[in-house]
Amino acid sequence: MNIRVIIASIMYRCVRGLPKSNVRVFGKPSKALRGLFGGMLLSKKGKSCNIETGAIFAYGCELGDNSGIGVKCHLHGKVIIGNDVIMGPECIFYTRNHRFDRIDVPMRIQGDLPEEPIVIGDDVWIGTRVIVLPGVRIGSHSIIGAGAVVSKDVPDYAIVGGVPAKIIKYRI
Repeated sequence: MNIRVIIASIMYRCVRGLPKSNVRVFGKPSKALRGLFGGMLLSKKGKSCNIETGAIFAYGCELGDNSGIGVKCHLHGKVIIGNDVIMGPECIFYTRNHRFDRIDVPMRIQGDLPEEPIVIGDDVWIGTRVIVLPGVRIGSHSIIGAGAVVSKDVPDYAIVGGVPAKIIKYRI
């Protein structure tokens, strides 16, 4: 990591708890500060992005044009978010999982599987408290219902929900 990323990380930790973007008096400056320092941690930040209060994400995530990271969302590892993506609060994205293939060694000391990035297409709506697991690709123009656990790829235009998430119908 270079010095710019270290400074941005420290500054972002200071501003990530500022008020939500829609708060009357302090919302706009808070949004601007989170966007400035949070944007320095992203490997790609599009135009008109929003990083909401309490969002936690790793260096190297990507955020497309007009997209946002929701209130108290956690992006653990490389998450690539397309354009025009809206995200509810408290979503969690995991790009790693624990090893569990050996039964002679406790799982807690087997280490992690390799990182599998998550890719979210354009024009996606992700509901509140959605969990997305490693390696999942969410297709463009899809909707992920609140509380869903997405463990498999989601096709374009699909509406999914449930635990585990299943296709409910298509938007077309």
